[in-house]
Amino acid sequence: MPDPARPPQPRAPSLGRNAALGITQIVLWGGSFFLMAVLGEPIVRATGWPQGIVVGALSLAILVSGLLSPWVGRRIRRHGGRPVLMAGSLVIALGQVLMALAPNLPVFLLAWVVVGIGMAGALYDPLFAAIGQAYGVSARGAMTQIAIASGFAITLCWPASSFLVDAIGWRGTCLVYAALAAFVVVPLFAWALPGQDRNPPAKAALPPEAGAAPLVSPAGQGPLPGERILAITFTSAAVIMTAISVQLLVLLQAKGVAASTAVALSTLIGPSQVGARILELVFGRRAHPAWALLVSSGSVGLGLAILAMAPSLAWLGIVLYGVGNGMRTVVRGTLPLTLYGQGDYAAVMGRLARMPLLGQAATPLACGTLAAWFGLDALLELMLAVAVLNVGLSVVVARRAVRRARA
Repeated sequence: MPDPARPPQPRAPSLGRNAALGITQIVLWGGSFFLMAVLGEPIVRATGWPQGIVVGALSLAILVSGLLSPWVGRRIRRHGGRPVLMAGSLVIALGQVLMALAPNLPVFLLAWVVVGIGMAGALYDPLFAAIGQAYGVSARGAMTQIAIASGFAITLCWPASSFLVDAIGWRGTCLVYAALAAFVVVPLFAWALPGQDRNPPAKAALPPEAGAAPLVSPAGQGPLPGERILAITFTSAAVIMTAISVQLLVLLQAKGVAASTAVALSTLIGPSQVGARILELVFGRRAHPAWALLVSSGSVGLGLAILAMAPSLAWLGIVLYGVGNGMRTVVRGTLPLTLYGQGDYAAVMGRLARMPLLGQAATPLACGTLAAWFGLDALLELMLAVAVLNVGLSVVVARRAVRRARA
């Protein structure tokens, strides 16, 4: 018999809507976070602008995104996700147009500030906040399906961006991504996301299989119990991910791996991430997300240990890292939903996004400086130490979460 004290959970969004939301993330990530990996060199070659500043423009966008994330979370909590994510996509498109038209370096950097504003309102964190607030525990499968689809962003967007640069130049490539954001992503958000009428009451609870009643904050302001340590845990994981994204190829070559082999090995990350998300979708639906957090942090730590101490098994280290990083994307959406419930979820996600994004913004510069001063081996050892810290923090978070669920 249904418990009258627990409000009914909305039905999970359809597979078609989740696929559409996955497409939005492929386009938006390809036109923002992953764009400079392809466009950086052509921009420097065509303009003569300093390479460090051109590539560092992405860090500027991530910094802006992190600073705005709590504000975006509050907007989603108040107005629902659909208008916020549609507006964020249009702002990204505006930034991409400004980038394409930039006559000088200051305008180019301003364009990335605009892109960063849009990133705060349209990438994973606000999307997960929107569907978690709308669907409650039913959103867990949706988050995983979206992460599976968008796991192909690099695989699809890097070759596509390279083709576009060769065909129409880097400015034309920015305009193509702007058109996709405005005329593909925005309509998909309008169709696939629910309206504000599904915004739940602040004390909406999760069903019994998801754990104990969520911690709530009537005013939607935080932090809530355990939120700070969760933010630090997510930040350490995000720093590792960013460092690997920037330094993996040179780290492998420093360990004696040939450049062509290093590139081939790096392609294992994408399939490993997607495979982990598929396994979570099939087998992890009934498990507490805290266990997925432990799998994520443990796999990343073990993968980095293999890279540091057994480079002949680099393929295994990269696969394990990919598994852990793929699981991390899902965990950062599902664990806060289980701990804090629907009512505060959007605001919590906004607050939780700030510290990881600020860490990501600082990581490329920090990695470059540390590698220059102390060498790549020292950098890898430091990354391994951060991974060990992340494992320890994950154990603390998981123990608290599981103990509370059993209470």
